Amino acid sequence: MKEIQINEIENIRIGNAQNLEAGTGCTVIICERGAVTGLDVRGGGPASRESEITKPLAAAQFVNAVLLSGGSAFGLDAAGGVMRYLEKKDVGFDVGVTKVPLVCESCLFDLTVGDKDVRPDAAMGEQACRNAETNCPEQGCVGAGTGASVGKFLGMDRAMKSGLGFYAVQAGELKVGAVVAVNACGDIFDYDTRRIIAGMMNESGTGFADSEATLCRMAEQQTQMQMTSRLMQNTTIGAVITNARFDKAQMNKIASMAHNGYARTIGPVHTTMDGDSIYAMSVGDVEADMDLVGTLAASVMGRAVNRAAQNASDGYGLISGSTFRRRTGS
Repeated sequence: MKEIQINEIENIRIGNAQNLEAGTGCTVIICERGAVTGLDVRGGGPASRESEITKPLAAAQFVNAVLLSGGSAFGLDAAGGVMRYLEKKDVGFDVGVTKVPLVCESCLFDLTVGDKDVRPDAAMGEQACRNAETNCPEQGCVGAGTGASVGKFLGMDRAMKSGLGFYAVQAGELKVGAVVAVNACGDIFDYDTRRIIAGMMNESGTGFADSEATLCRMAEQQTQMQMTSRLMQNTTIGAVITNARFDKAQMNKIASMAHNGYARTIGPVHTTMDGDSIYAMSVGDVEADMDLVGTLAASVMGRAVNRAAQNASDGYGLISGSTFRRRTGS
């Protein structure tokens, strides 16, 4: 098995668009021929669009694009631009008088970074599609990861900057990759060593606080956590993509298995303050074992989470994990 670039997976194009000044953006994954797609939502506060068509009982057997976006629920407007772009290309579900592009979307909360009044809209969604034509997407503080941050249990003053990450592998003809915008309430752990690489700073700013340990101490001290103002201010959203051929029920199972990548690299994860979601897209015809692909999906997703943290840069008053570790030796 070898690492490959995400754009080496056939039949997809990925593009970013962002407003760097406002601190928000979106990332589109386009499959014009149609991708059999499943979805697994584990967080308590998701913002999503067209989720129902990913269920096995839904009539639609494919989607044409998955959009990951900032802007909280306001960012759902961006899918209109993706539909407009695909309609112009005569791509979508044929209803006789026209073709209706099938576009799923999930949004993360980045309104506390940059300008809360600027969100991804239809124009930004369409621009992401045009940028996908070159299929050379960047990682870091771009696209849906532009305003992403992590380590926010005790507020933004002790949080760190995060971003967008990719990771993909190939084993024989089989290819599996992941795209993820990491906007977690919890900390980010190295996939191999389990060391914290980004997350909540301690009170003095000299090291990591360890969000899980902090929560336990607060429980022991019977400290009342003021969570109400932070509900749904997080959410890690991503997609795994494979050139293996599966049906919708199988892709829903693979999306479920991919969450193990979140669990290995984010902690705490899947809380009521997150809307953690993973799409799983089948874009090819390679014969493969579902359990193998699900296992690889978890691996590439975990490593993509790491790439999102590692490629983030300082911004919007937040330090990145890479800068923080260099300064403190953490």
